[in-house]
Amino acid sequence: MPDVNAENRVRRWRGLIPAGYSLVLALVVLGPLLGSGYLLLRDAVSTPRSYLTDSALGLGDAAPRAVPQDGLIATLSPVVDGGIIVKTILLLAVWLAGWGAAVLARELLRVSPGPQLVAATVAVWNPYVAERLLQGHWSLLTGYAALPWIAVLAARLRVAPPTGTLGTWAALTGAMAAAGLTPTGSLLAGGMAVLLVGKRNLPATLALWILSAAPWLTATALSSSGAAPSDPAGIAAFAARAEPWLGTLGSLAGLGGIWNSTAVPDSRTAFFALVGTLLLLAMVATGLRAVFRAGTVERRLIWLAVAAVVLPALGATGWGLSVGEFLVTRVPGAGLLRDTQKYVALAVPAYALCAAAGCRAAGRWISANVLDGSGAIRPARPRTGVAAAVFIVLALIALPDLAWGVGGAMRPVHYPAGWQRVAALVDAPGDVAVLPGGMFRKFGYTGSAPVLDPAPRMLRRDVLQTGELPVRGGVVAGESARARRVEKMLSRGESARKLADLGVGWVLVEGGTPGPLGESKNTLSQLIPVYSDANLRLYRVPGDIAPNDASPDSRHVSEAAHLTWAALLIGGFLTAALTSRRRSVLREPEREAHPDHDNADERNDDDDPHASML
Repeated sequence: MPDVNAENRVRRWRGLIPAGYSLVLALVVLGPLLGSGYLLLRDAVSTPRSYLTDSALGLGDAAPRAVPQDGLIATLSPVVDGGIIVKTILLLAVWLAGWGAAVLARELLRVSPGPQLVAATVAVWNPYVAERLLQGHWSLLTGYAALPWIAVLAARLRVAPPTGTLGTWAALTGAMAAAGLTPTGSLLAGGMAVLLVGKRNLPATLALWILSAAPWLTATALSSSGAAPSDPAGIAAFAARAEPWLGTLGSLAGLGGIWNSTAVPDSRTAFFALVGTLLLLAMVATGLRAVFRAGTVERRLIWLAVAAVVLPALGATGWGLSVGEFLVTRVPGAGLLRDTQKYVALAVPAYALCAAAGCRAAGRWISANVLDGSGAIRPARPRTGVAAAVFIVLALIALPDLAWGVGGAMRPVHYPAGWQRVAALVDAPGDVAVLPGGMFRKFGYTGSAPVLDPAPRMLRRDVLQTGELPVRGGVVAGESARARRVEKMLSRGESARKLADLGVGWVLVEGGTPGPLGESKNTLSQLIPVYSDANLRLYRVPGDIAPNDASPDSRHVSEAAHLTWAALLIGGFLTAALTSRRRSVLREPEREAHPDHDNADERNDDDDPHASML
């Protein structure tokens, strides 16, 4: 009689192969970044420590685009170095994106490990991941990583009885909270969950989604800038972009098309962009029919993928731009929709499923026509190993320069020692104004790409930023009227008294980076020098500084929203883990009583090692 326990252990270890494979892929992509130093590339800023300022809570002058991300880092960085936190989250996101796609393929299509590895490769090794890494959208990738897991959980809830689903609901809650590290990630996760859970589960899902989005919804309500109309120029500036030989629709279909032409792998800047896109779409096409016929969830994922590609493409047309401009000038918070290429992430779960299904179909064809030569396709036990290897190689070839920090573009940065000294000195009331003007910097130690000014996350006082973004040769206006006034005052060399009246207590001059200084030397001559080195000069504004902090009530409400989000994140995953463990213990005798309940390609969920993750 066979050893049933040993067979179960083998199945479990076999089921963990996609997890290990996805981790290897993540390490290959992010390898250079994992050394000592900090992520500082375009929109990505990590610092040794950050602080729970009004801006970190979304209560500053600028729109709350990094909530609750900044609050989380500010809370954890006194205990763990902020650079380690950011790199850990990013590694987990890329890893779990691949593993989640493998689990999705296994649960919905009942495929063996080979096609699961294909699904994981498609989810990790694609232009969307590469371009968002180069743009510095590390926290958006947590929302991206949550999508396949949310699809798995939603599919379970559709068929589950009304009782006995505590663990699934808890995992869904945790996944939506993890995706909600940024507002866009929350929209991605909530939209997918609402589409897939079914009518019976829709009210509870909507309630959990709103709770998981509490930090940025609260900040938008409390901050006047959060609800202010956005500059309509941002619609055209952030519209999806056509890549060589593809057009806008083809670029989006290939999971590319980010608005910033400099945040693109070299292989996507020439004819090879067409080659890579054709390889990706060919893999997807081989399994499209099988996935569409598999079930309701699978069909909805395909239609969602179509919408995620077509709608951003339409948004880049003349009338699409007009609609976008109408929305951002009249609907509060509609500025979240201006970077439409972000939402192409919703296509990736369907792409991964189709590639996995295509791999299985190819494996059956190889088994029938190559290995035994009979020509009779036998679906029960396809030989998918060879097919999986071919599909994986094609996916890797389609984007060869994603490896090793997207061709070495992502590397850790080391801050000059002066930053730590300045951070320790800025401890009195008053916000910080920075020179040169503008939000982006080019330091000698950061490379050629522009980077967001690290001062707002380095200093314990709020740093004034206009929110103005240089895009495609133009400027998209920001929301902070006070920051614009201060920047103009400095460029005109106006009196220090006016700075104090606007709540400015400090001025930081950052050396070694281009940018307008105007007549600011006249204002600086009226200030008190506090610190100076080759990279930084810090000045204190004399006299009484007008208070400009958020009210205690606003901070309490915002902090409560952040605590709610943290409770959903931690409590959701902890409850799911405990529930899954208890279920596994209770069902172990049942497994022993039915040793032949599954086979290599069609296994019961109870035998799924990934279930303990959910």
